[in-house]
Amino acid sequence: MVRSMFAGVAGLRTHQSKLDVIGNNIANVNTWGYKAGSANFMDALYTNTTNSTGGNSTVAGGLGGINASQVGYGVRMSSISRDFSKSTPYQTGHDLDIMIDGTGFLIVRSSSGAAQTPITTDTDLANAEGVSLSRVGILTVDNEGYLVDSNGYYVYGFQPGTPDQDGNVTFNTGEINRIRIPNAPDDVPETDKLPADAEGNVRYKCSSYRIMSDGTVVGYTQGERKVTMGKIALAGAQNVNGLQSTSGYYYQIGDNTGACTIGESGAILGSILSGYLEMPNVDLAKEFSEMITTQRGYQANTKIITVTDEMLQELVNMKR
Repeated sequence: MVRSMFAGVAGLRTHQSKLDVIGNNIANVNTWGYKAGSANFMDALYTNTTNSTGGNSTVAGGLGGINASQVGYGVRMSSISRDFSKSTPYQTGHDLDIMIDGTGFLIVRSSSGAAQTPITTDTDLANAEGVSLSRVGILTVDNEGYLVDSNGYYVYGFQPGTPDQDGNVTFNTGEINRIRIPNAPDDVPETDKLPADAEGNVRYKCSSYRIMSDGTVVGYTQGERKVTMGKIALAGAQNVNGLQSTSGYYYQIGDNTGACTIGESGAILGSILSGYLEMPNVDLAKEFSEMITTQRGYQANTKIITVTDEMLQELVNMKR
């Protein structure tokens, strides 16, 4: 009889955990790039009241087989999965806001010593120190000319080569590094150059920026000179549900993520939409319906505990 009490308690705990997931989804209903979570249940441990036996009809007096009789101990959480499907774009009007129209992720690094180290494109990102993945492209250019996100993490991409006579730029696709405003040649007017920094570098003085659909980041000087800063690289994960969420809309590469490759924007990883951010993929109608069924499941489990308590009360009152 007491096993029903244990099953009810297990049900309460599990439904509370599911409500925690639902609450987190609703709390992030306006969080850029948020991917909704889903709680999955599984039945818990079983004990056999009767073991199964096979039939033995060939022996005199033999009997047929019988099935096992099992009593369960309730329910438990099996997993919490995320829906990584692409959500709706929201137009912000800011040229440095970007959305990935596909399955790819931005590659970012914090301002650690590792941030200064390039990453070769044949490297599995799981082996690169300090790398995080992101779906939120709230970007800006900092005081040192680096392209960073809203938390100051450096955005990684392919570095530009020297423009040809027609102004066309090719990129070094063998490695990625921090995207930065490049140095200005000596023949550039002084109005289009910044003063030399502590390292003696004289960089272009850009006043506006644009990001193309292929990820190319371009700055424009006051003299309307076009400056190619780099090309944003994207990452692809073999198992996106193996990524581990951290605070600040970042994902860490987990042990079950599989290979994380580096690529360019395109048909496989998706194109880049400039002036847009990705809205959360939280379906409020679904979340509220899930909340109702979770609440009713919680109430039903409390009834199991109450009825079990009443039966124990009757048992105690037998001897009076």
